[in-house]
Amino acid sequence: MPKSVSICVIGSGYVGLVAAVCFAEMGHTVTCVDNDEAKVKTLRAGGVPIFEDLLPDLLAKHRDKVEFTTDLASAVERSEAIFIAVGTPQGDTGAADLSYVEAVVSEIARHIGSYKVIVEKSTVPVYTNEWVSRVLHRHGVDPKFFDVVSNPEFLREGTAVIDFLHPDRIVVGANSERSADVLKRIYAPLTDGTYYDQPGALPGPCSAAHPARVIVTSAQSAEIIKHASNAFLALKISFINAVGNLAESVDADIEDIALGMGLDSRIGPKFLRAGLGYGGSCFPKDVAAFHWVAQKQGVNFELLQEIRKINETQREVFFNKVLSALWTLRGKRLAAFGLAFKGDTDDIRDSPAISVIKKLLEAGASVTAFDPAAMDRAKDVLPPSAKMNYASDMYEAAKDADAVLILTDWKEFASIDLVKLNQQVKFPIIIDGRNLYKPKDIEAHGFTYVSVGRPASYHAQQGKPRGLAS
Repeated sequence: MPKSVSICVIGSGYVGLVAAVCFAEMGHTVTCVDNDEAKVKTLRAGGVPIFEDLLPDLLAKHRDKVEFTTDLASAVERSEAIFIAVGTPQGDTGAADLSYVEAVVSEIARHIGSYKVIVEKSTVPVYTNEWVSRVLHRHGVDPKFFDVVSNPEFLREGTAVIDFLHPDRIVVGANSERSADVLKRIYAPLTDGTYYDQPGALPGPCSAAHPARVIVTSAQSAEIIKHASNAFLALKISFINAVGNLAESVDADIEDIALGMGLDSRIGPKFLRAGLGYGGSCFPKDVAAFHWVAQKQGVNFELLQEIRKINETQREVFFNKVLSALWTLRGKRLAAFGLAFKGDTDDIRDSPAISVIKKLLEAGASVTAFDPAAMDRAKDVLPPSAKMNYASDMYEAAKDADAVLILTDWKEFASIDLVKLNQQVKFPIIIDGRNLYKPKDIEAHGFTYVSVGRPASYHAQQGKPRGLAS
C-alpha cells in the first residue's frame, strides 16, 4: 500500500476511536489522544469503551500501530495530519458548542513547529475552518505551518467500521492543493483500491475494481455537505412518519406505501421506515445546528423546524397508542424491548425508547426493560426502582406483562419465539414502535397487534375496544 502517514487523532469517542483504528487498518501510524486518563488506561489494556461491531477486533489487531496517550504535545509534534474528533454538543440556542474544538486548537497551537494539516473530523457548522485558522493566528502560529481541512464522517452506529473502510464517498474540504494532497495520501489505500487487495481486508461494497471515491471541495462546502446530508436523512424519516399517520387514519398500510415509494430510483428505500422517529447523537443536534446556521445567515429554512416537530410528536403518537390499547396506565406492567436509539448500538442519547419509558413511568405504569447492549447506560438515566426494572432477556421482561412494547429495532426482537412470548405475558398485546412484524403473523399467534402507520390487528377473542383510536 502507499507510504504510511503519521496521524494524530484527538478524541477517543465514537468518531475518534473508529477513525484511529481504521487509519491503522489502512497502514498508517496513529496516535490517539484523550484527556481522560481512565479511558486511555482502558484502551491501552485492550478494553473497548463503546459497543461497535468489529471495533474490538481491529483494536486487538493494531495494538502496535495505535498509541493511546494523554500527551497531546508529543503527538502533535510527530504527526503530519491532526484530526480533531472531540464533542460538539448542542447548546441552548441550537448551535453546536465548539468550546471543546477551540480548546484543542489552542493547545495544538502551542506545539506546531513544522507544517501540519489540521482536520475537522467533528461535525461543525460552516466557517468553522476560518475560526480554527483565526485561533491559530491569535496564538502566533505562522500561516505557512498549517492548513485547515474539513473531512466530515458519515458513519452509522453499528456499521461504523465498514462505513469508514467502504465509504459511499470521502469528502475532503481543502482550500489549498498542499493540504488536499495530504488527505489524498491518507485515503489512497481506499481510493486506489490497494487496501481491498490486502490479505485480511474487511469485505464490503468497495473493491480494487470499484474503489472508494474522493470528492475535493472547499472547506465551506464540505462542512455544509455533512449537515445537509444528516438533515435530509432526518427529513426522510419525519416525512414517512407523517405519511404513516395519514395512512393509519384511512386504514392504509405504510409498509406498502414505503415500498411503492422506495422502488422509485429517485427516492430509494433507505430511511423510509415509519416508527418512533430518529434519535442518537447526530440527527437531533445536526438538524438544530443547521437551522441555527441558516438563521445566522438570514436564510429562511423553517423546513428544518418542521422535521424536528414531527420527530418529537411521533413519540407522543406512540404513547397514545399504548394508552388507547390499555385504557389506563396506572398500575399496568409493561415490557419494554429496547433502550438504545437504534439496534446494534449501546447509545441511548436522545433515544425515543428512553423518552417513551419516562412518559409511561410518569403515567403510573411500571416497566421492565431489556436491551442486548444498552442496559448499563440506561441505568444512569432510568435507575432501577420499584417501577423501573431490568431483565436478563426478552422473556423475563415479558413475564406477566399487560403489554409488550417494541422500542428498538434489534434483530433479536424481530426473531422472537411468539409461542413462548404468549406463554409469558398476562395479556397478549404487542405495541410495536418499529414495525418489526407482519400483522397477520402476530394475530395468528393470538396477539392483538398495534404498530405504526398500519391498521391495528385485534385478535378475535379480544376484539377492538370501543371508542378508542386504533
